[in-house]
Amino acid sequence: MSVPIILTLLAGGATFIGAILGVIGQKPSNRVLAFALGFAAGIMLLISLMEMLPAALNTEGMSPVLGYGMFIIGLLGYFTLDRLLPHAHAHDTDISSDNIATKKLKRTALLLTLGISLHNFPEGIATFVTASSNMELGMGIALAVAIHNIPEGLAVAGPVYAATGSKSKAVLWAGLSGCAEILGGLLAFLVLGAHTPPVVMAAIMAAVAGIMVALSVDELMPLARQIDPQNNPSYGVLCGMAVMGLSLVLLQPYTP
Repeated sequence: MSVPIILTLLAGGATFIGAILGVIGQKPSNRVLAFALGFAAGIMLLISLMEMLPAALNTEGMSPVLGYGMFIIGLLGYFTLDRLLPHAHAHDTDISSDNIATKKLKRTALLLTLGISLHNFPEGIATFVTASSNMELGMGIALAVAIHNIPEGLAVAGPVYAATGSKSKAVLWAGLSGCAEILGGLLAFLVLGAHTPPVVMAAIMAAVAGIMVALSVDELMPLARQIDPQNNPSYGVLCGMAVMGLSLVLLQPYTP
C-alpha cells in the first residue's frame, strides 16, 4: 500500500478518536447537546467560509462566477435534500412531544453526518493528491487534517448518541463521516491518480461549502435553541470556530 494512501487512512481514522470522546460517560443533557450542536455549526461555518470557499476561489483557472455559482448550487442542493427528508410536526396528535424532538434530532444527526462526509470526501482526495506530488507537504497536511477530524467526530457523535441512546451507533455514524475521507483518497488512487484537475477540486469544495453553511444556519443552530431555550447556542458556535481555527493554524506552515 502506498504512503499517500496510508496518510489518508490515518487522517480519516482520526474521526474515530473524536467519536469515542463524544460517547464517554452518560447520555448528554439538553444543555450539553445544544452546546454540541452549536459546536458542530461553528466547525462547519468556519471550514466553509474561511477555508473551503476561499481556497476554491483562489484556485488557478477558477472564475468568481463559477466559484460562487457552485456555492449557491450547494445551498440549493441542501434545501432540496431538506425537503425530501421526513419532518416531524407538532400538530401530529399521535406523536408525543418527546418523540417529535427525538425524530427531529435523528434527522438533524443524519444531515450533520452527510454534511461532514461531503466535506471529508474532497479532503481525502486532496490529501492523497498532495502526498503523491510532495511527500513532506502531504505528511503535514495529513497531520493537520487528522487534528481537525477529532472535533468533527465529536460533533457528529454527540447528537447521534443523544438521539439514539446507542454509543455504538454514535461511533458508527461518526466513523462513516471519516470513512468518506478514506473513500475520497481511494478514489483518487484508483481513478484520478495525482492528476486531478484543480478546477474540479475547487468546484467540489465550493458546492460542499454551500451545503455546510445552509446546514449550520437552517438546521443546527435553530435546533440547539429549541432544545435548550434557556442558553445561547452562540457559545457553542464560537467554541467550535475557535477549536477548528486552531487546527487550521497548525496547517498554515505547510501551505505552499
